[in-house]
Amino acid sequence: MVSSDQRRRQLAREKFERQQQRREAARRKARRRNAIVAAGLAVVLASGGAVYASVALTDDDTDKSSDNAAPSGSPTPTASESKAPEPKMAIDAEAKYTMSLDTSRGAISIAMDAAKTPRTVNSFKHLADKEYFDGTKCHRLTTSGIFVLQCGDPKGDGTGGPGYTIPDENLTALGKAGADGSVTFPAGTVAMANTMQPNTGGSQFFLVYKDTKLPPQFTPFGTIDAAGLKVVQEIAKAGVAGGATDGAPKTTVTVEKAAVRKA
Repeated sequence: MVSSDQRRRQLAREKFERQQQRREAARRKARRRNAIVAAGLAVVLASGGAVYASVALTDDDTDKSSDNAAPSGSPTPTASESKAPEPKMAIDAEAKYTMSLDTSRGAISIAMDAAKTPRTVNSFKHLADKEYFDGTKCHRLTTSGIFVLQCGDPKGDGTGGPGYTIPDENLTALGKAGADGSVTFPAGTVAMANTMQPNTGGSQFFLVYKDTKLPPQFTPFGTIDAAGLKVVQEIAKAGVAGGATDGAPKTTVTVEKAAVRKA
């Protein structure tokens, strides 16, 4: 015969096991939700048949007029196929810099700390000095799950890049990933887009206009000023073309001039 103490212990064990099962189910659900957000925002590149999740990009241009661009109809090169070397360091790696974007919708100023992201800042200075970003469109806006405006692609379709890649930097700046594998990118953060593989950043970057959870795989390298954040939020408020939640902004946004200067 089972004593009352034994019965209580048995019930306690069963309760503990149920709690553990519920917690594990919640963790699995969170992981699935994170994966669904990434997969749901994937871009399928018909030319190469490759799928790039979340804020992904590929690099296949050395510059906007490069002779090294991939021939029409060929598979889009992956990060490992980049054709140009990363620019040599030419900045003060201990200094702070400001990237100014004069856009068709207003000025956006971005503070950058070279001590934390020296190679990212160096690359942006190199590209801005070459007028690489001038006349390019911010080609992507997302309004569900993640809240970003993506820019920096001379092709305007999410496949363009400078022909070289730069390493990830500062990935722990936003804290440790939670149970769902994500960290919060606060509104105002500017970070590198990539192919979801390590060290595949190029020229594309995204501006976070509302707190967004993403895997800690995207180099956070800058912070938008208050006035610039309002500009991005107004663009987001107008929505995505065709009423979608991921695609070209309904309000066309062109970077008319980009410059990087020592602060």
